[in-house]
Amino acid sequence: MTADAMNGRLDDDDYPAYTMGRAAEMLGTTQGFLRAIGEARLITPLRSAGGHRRYSRYQLRIAARARELVDQGTPIEAACRIVILEDQLEEAQRLNAAYRRSAGQTGRAGPG
Repeated sequence: MTADAMNGRLDDDDYPAYTMGRAAEMLGTTQGFLRAIGEARLITPLRSAGGHRRYSRYQLRIAARARELVDQGTPIEAACRIVILEDQLEEAQRLNAAYRRSAGQTGRAGPG
């Protein structure tokens, strides 16, 4: 793999660049926490050829938000559900904004 190809992957938020140990270290948490949010289906790490969990930057941001909620006393299952709902809301708002921009460019009036 060329250096340019590697740099392109490292800039990709979805590229699984981090091992479980490194991810836990970056988040200031334990590997057990990462396993728990995986079991709660908040994130599903990819697996290396050797079967080791690998995490992307996007997954680390999601895990960090869950950890923040757990640190505030939220049970882990509830924290995972909250993070999922927050992520869905953010995506819906992004799509709505794109729709509004598109409707504005074509001169159509949107609902409301």
